[in-house]
Amino acid sequence: MDYKKLGFNTRQIHAGLDHTPETGARGVAIYPTAAYRFKTCEYAANLFDLSEAGNIYTRLQNPTSSAYEERVAALYGGVGALAVASGMSAILLTVTALVEKGQNIVASPLLYGGTYNQFRHSLRKLGVEVRIAPTTAPEDFEALIDENTRAIFVESMGNPTCYVPDLEALAKIAHNHGVPFIVDNTFGAGGYLCNPFDWGADIIVDSATKWINGHGTAMGGIIVDGGKFDWNNGKFPQLSQPDESYHGLVLTEAFGPAAFIVKCRVGGLRDFGCCPSPFDSYLMMLGLETLSLRVRHEVESTRRLAEYLRNHPKVKKVSYVGFDDHPGYENAQKYFRFGASAVLNVELKGDLDSTVRFVEALELAAHMTMIGDSITVVTHPASTTHKQLSAADLEAAGVTPTLLRISLGLEDVEDIIADFEQAFRHVE
Repeated sequence: MDYKKLGFNTRQIHAGLDHTPETGARGVAIYPTAAYRFKTCEYAANLFDLSEAGNIYTRLQNPTSSAYEERVAALYGGVGALAVASGMSAILLTVTALVEKGQNIVASPLLYGGTYNQFRHSLRKLGVEVRIAPTTAPEDFEALIDENTRAIFVESMGNPTCYVPDLEALAKIAHNHGVPFIVDNTFGAGGYLCNPFDWGADIIVDSATKWINGHGTAMGGIIVDGGKFDWNNGKFPQLSQPDESYHGLVLTEAFGPAAFIVKCRVGGLRDFGCCPSPFDSYLMMLGLETLSLRVRHEVESTRRLAEYLRNHPKVKKVSYVGFDDHPGYENAQKYFRFGASAVLNVELKGDLDSTVRFVEALELAAHMTMIGDSITVVTHPASTTHKQLSAADLEAAGVTPTLLRISLGLEDVEDIIADFEQAFRHVE
């Protein structure tokens, strides 16, 4: 079926379903298996040579995960997707598939704290340099690019600032220098709020733990390949030249536009082993069926809460990308459906102690390191997601001691507002 002819709501339900099973089952089956029987020795040899498609071992591929990957690829309009164990795994496999020791990527200064740590510490130990741009201005990214640069990396909406970079401008810079543009689209809600492929992105990574799952029940990440980047430009021999780990197979010749996502699977998953469980992939499939319905409710609730907080006497500042005073407002209007998101930030008046009292007084809203859940979540980034950052990095990321990140869930927003109101009574 050509899913490109179908709307987003239809694709999120039908893509990846097998309409020809003998059982006639409506849902996707869970295959809790580690290995698969080979029909013949020749068939097994073909699978291991990548000359024939099929299942070898669940570390590489599983029928449940394959159905989930097909659905996500259809939602984004990519040539293929790869399910992995977490959002951080998605970033790791993407970068290591493209960048070798002595090479670098250029990244946004507005990143999730875990991404910062992977970039600044773990990848550095592997010999990969991550150059953090001083600002989100496209020219500041370009100034850091040299002959060893292999990608530009941004978040479609910065965590936790909710700033939206100029995706189209950054994509042009990346392509002018012959490198792919990678976008972490976690805040883009599985492509429903934002699809970076529409604006020139080449590779999308997403923490599926968040809106794709939507219920806080499973951990996962996803990589999606747009299939349009030219890997034969001389900078990516791991894709365009013989691969010694597959007896000289050239991925771009064997798999064409899907060469990158195949590399992530047969190289990244094979060697790093960060595969999802079939049951988690099943939960992601269930979550996707209601993605757009959930996100629309959460976006509306977020605006309602932002308006309430903007007028509260104990609030210093509300940072909501749907308000025209937010620095990312214009880009959000261009790149995000509804020009908004399901997350906002608020700085309370007072200090760290009073902020802690407020958070601990909440009854409905949960104090967790989570976004995109069916439960409203309040996170204190300075003591959780960005705890490992230096003072300078905290300042660059816009994280202050009284900053709270709020991700709206599926409750009646009036109840959440009432919960906030009673919590404010604990703040002097």
